[in-house]
Amino acid sequence: MRTLKNLPWVNAALSALLLLLPFPIAGPVPWWRTAFGWVALVPLIFALLHDQGEVGAAERHSLGRGALLAYLTGVLWYLGNCYWIYQTMFVYGGISAWASVLILLGYCLYLGLYFALFGFLVVVVRKGFGRNLPALLAVPFLWVGVEFAASRITSDPWDQLGYSQVGNYWLTRTAPVTGVYGLSLTLAAVSALLAGAFFASTSRLRLKLAVGGLLLGFFLQLGHLYPPALQPTQATAVLMQPDLSVTGDAANDLGWVGAGYDAHAATFAALSKRTCGTYIAGIPETGAPWLNVPCTEPANSPDLIVWPEAPTAFRDIDPRFQGVMHRLATETGASVIAGNVGIDVKPDSYQIFNSAVVVTPDGHFIGRYDKIHLVPFGEYVPFKKLLFFAGHLTRNVSEFGRGEYRKVFRTSGHRYGVFICYESIFADEIRQFAVNGAEVFVNISDDGWYGDTSAPWQHLNMARMRAIENRRWILRDTNNGTTAIIDPYGRLTASIPRNIQGSLYGSYGFRDDLTFYSAHGDIFAILCAIIAIVVTARAGKLLYLSRRRILMEKTGPSS
Repeated sequence: MRTLKNLPWVNAALSALLLLLPFPIAGPVPWWRTAFGWVALVPLIFALLHDQGEVGAAERHSLGRGALLAYLTGVLWYLGNCYWIYQTMFVYGGISAWASVLILLGYCLYLGLYFALFGFLVVVVRKGFGRNLPALLAVPFLWVGVEFAASRITSDPWDQLGYSQVGNYWLTRTAPVTGVYGLSLTLAAVSALLAGAFFASTSRLRLKLAVGGLLLGFFLQLGHLYPPALQPTQATAVLMQPDLSVTGDAANDLGWVGAGYDAHAATFAALSKRTCGTYIAGIPETGAPWLNVPCTEPANSPDLIVWPEAPTAFRDIDPRFQGVMHRLATETGASVIAGNVGIDVKPDSYQIFNSAVVVTPDGHFIGRYDKIHLVPFGEYVPFKKLLFFAGHLTRNVSEFGRGEYRKVFRTSGHRYGVFICYESIFADEIRQFAVNGAEVFVNISDDGWYGDTSAPWQHLNMARMRAIENRRWILRDTNNGTTAIIDPYGRLTASIPRNIQGSLYGSYGFRDDLTFYSAHGDIFAILCAIIAIVVTARAGKLLYLSRRRILMEKTGPSS
């Protein structure tokens, strides 16, 4: 009977499965399932390094095989992790089923190339140095280097390995220095240690490496069970969750015409004044009970009211919208941050933006943040002429312009940084709000496009990491969930269920200190990438010299 060591393709597929388990699949992840992150890369590393043999005629084949093995892992992982792309395209984007399938497959086949690069580099290092140990030592740096390349080259850092441990309060203590990449490196290092046990020269050493790796992973996994002390709060907010359908054209929908507009605005205003409701202390895997918070009479006035990115007919230049914002702010004595469509009017044209306005308690509009990092196939269509069939995706939102500045707004004596939806996954961009003086982050989002898939939970975890990296509170207000208040350690202090119309009232705090990551960005990832390049270059040179020597031995000095 053939063993797994003779089935490298099975090992590659097994790694894809193990990589899926610590991430949200159809909902939030129980803390114990994140433990699979410590062993997820072991089968792939074993497949890449097993039976590589000496440098010789089969070498070119082995390098290609290494890339293909890792490519299989990557494609399968993206299919399982990002399956929701199909639903977003087909159900909400209005694209045909076959075109939606092609977009999903194209996405997976394209981004799977980063896994292929990782596999190729691991085998290069193994072949170049002629031993497994240098390759095993290089694995964590190669992995982080490839993750960093994906974030910068194709601008797609979705669900990097370190996000699987966002609830690990011990491990995330590195994030304010290293960003999420420090977590990825630690996970990859433990997998490399465990894989090394298979290649140990003696059974005693094999046992030591296996037990050591398992104990290290087990010990670090306990970090999920020991949260830090509760963080101090100085203010309160109401986060309004309207739960609007993302289908149809909000600007022309009959529900927003005439009295319909006023009815929606009145409902949103009423929700914004609620300080009671049905809340939970955190996302469901925490086991936190649902809390029916009693209403207070009179209601406690919040310091801030937030309206999310949502499919509404709100336009910043519309007098009706301006009146709604002015009345809400002055009646509650709260600052207001509200998602809307910003419009810049020019003499012969106009430009629209996905925006958020900021209003002071006395009703003055002090500014507007325009979203900078737009969603491909959602807010614009890349390669539009080539991908003509994807035009339906922007039928609801048209072609948005890009903002230029990561503005920080001062109201009620404090500074707020606002970012919108998809921008939350770009760590090096979000940290700039802290650098610009933001004492608290506000993240408005419309996750309705994801449906009831894993994507809203994945998106939430990446926003949690932004709180950790910058040690900032995040007020995360969404159209249909998950609306939550996140403390500087990534913990959800309050949230409300998805797919309900409601509002969340809770407390938050301010911080103006800068973490190392906030101040310097991806220095750690850059250093890892440099180490990966240097090691690979050295291995490549040794590999070239070895091949040249073998060729000379075969053909003689005259060659």
